[in-house]
Amino acid sequence: MRILGIDPGLQTTGFGVIDVDGHRLQYVASGTIKTTRVDLGNLPARIKILYDGLREVHQRYGPDSASLEITFVNVNPQATLLLGQARGACLTALVSCDLPVAEYTALQMKKAVVGHGRAAKSQVQEMVMRLLQLPGLPGPDAADALGLAITHAHAGAAMARIAEASPLQRRTSAMYRKGRTY
Repeated sequence: MRILGIDPGLQTTGFGVIDVDGHRLQYVASGTIKTTRVDLGNLPARIKILYDGLREVHQRYGPDSASLEITFVNVNPQATLLLGQARGACLTALVSCDLPVAEYTALQMKKAVVGHGRAAKSQVQEMVMRLLQLPGLPGPDAADALGLAITHAHAGAAMARIAEASPLQRRTSAMYRKGRTY
């Protein structure tokens, strides 16, 4: 199985591709899609770069599934909205390629790759390098994307078995009380 991991960002989106054979992980490719050459105020052009870039990655490497980082809420609501739009472009690109998409938080990825959810980016880079037997450290965005692919390689099979036994359903509504979901 070939897995594509995506670490979404409006300026830099990381991607990582790994092959999984049982418990064996093999590095295929990684890199970043940058939108910094476009004027920062031209959001539609930047979104298009992300969309087209991920479709090109899909076409080049032919993954069987994808894993995408779930956006966390920043202190700055404007930054959260912009990151959400970049994530939406990534998700749309993946779905338009008919890829099944799994979603993981940064905390879940760090816990799966490093062993604890509060790991620093440098720790994620180091563990990704070791797990995939890379000759050097991947960039921070590519390392996060590879970490998401590794997380899906480890958790995806278990989640699929659980789904077979009892269909998983997304929450369609929630009650909010003082900022908490119940």
